[in-house]
Amino acid sequence: MKKIMAKKFKCLFCSEKLYKNKYLSHLKDNHRHNYNSLLKEILKLNNAGYTIKEIENHIPLPEGLISVQLKYLSKNKKNYNIREPLKVDSWAPENFALEATTVWSFPERGKWATHNGKYRGNWSPYIPRNIILRYSEENDTVLDQFLGSGTTLIETKLLKRRGIGVDINSETVKLSKENLRFNKNKEYQPIIYNADARNLNFISDNSIDLICTHPPYANIIKYSKNINGDLSHLNIDKFIIEIRKVAEESFRVLKNNRYCAILIGDTRKDKHIIPLGFKVMEEFLNAGFVLKETIIKEQHNCKATGFWYNKSLQYNFLLIAHEYLFVFRKNCNY
Repeated sequence: MKKIMAKKFKCLFCSEKLYKNKYLSHLKDNHRHNYNSLLKEILKLNNAGYTIKEIENHIPLPEGLISVQLKYLSKNKKNYNIREPLKVDSWAPENFALEATTVWSFPERGKWATHNGKYRGNWSPYIPRNIILRYSEENDTVLDQFLGSGTTLIETKLLKRRGIGVDINSETVKLSKENLRFNKNKEYQPIIYNADARNLNFISDNSIDLICTHPPYANIIKYSKNINGDLSHLNIDKFIIEIRKVAEESFRVLKNNRYCAILIGDTRKDKHIIPLGFKVMEEFLNAGFVLKETIIKEQHNCKATGFWYNKSLQYNFLLIAHEYLFVFRKNCNY
């Protein structure tokens, strides 16, 4: 059998050819100043939001050595002030096609770009991607006033829309900014406000092309410990009163004949359904919107499914396995 010879790489700063496992030690021993300059450039690009692959395109080190250097820098964070590298395998979902019916189902929630399912209660990126592509154009302004971990704004940046995000929780604002740190389409970096969805006084009347958002479902999941004005701490009745203000502000900032998409679900109390989704829909209709579409979105991978499955059999009730995606239109002449 023919023996495969390991490849040698030419040093960036001299003509010597080296095996990859000797390359970095050669730079350190013979080109210390240049090696330190390379580290600074890698650090600069990483902290600016370049992915490992993008850094490799800027700095012609042998494949894999950028990752090695980032690990080294990460271990020495105090000395180098490094942010964790962005691990992006792809910028878009494979074989994506727009949904064409009123029933949407995404068994795989989507992990392209910086999307992940770690933030409890966030929605699948397939939802904002579908809404943004169907109801807006490039360079349109898209608002998400319940920002969370930034799923919607990741999509606005990838799809070349002008994203505006709002969240009352400063911690989720920080999280979303970190998730948006990638360099791709940096001219579409969203604007983010730590503010209240009920008072968007920093946004002009009739200035938004699309609203695409996922509010809390009253106090089913609490998204903060003790933030005044956090709607996720309100019971159903108080939540509906406050969501009315959200609907009115949404109507004010949205341009005429443009769309507002809201994902909301029902809840259950004493083994009976509370139709939270329809209560929220009614508030948006009362604010002046007309209903364009009612989309049923199937739920997958609920963490408590096993526990609640047994309870559903014991107490004879059905598990809620869907949410409502309401698409409203602002039509002042309707």
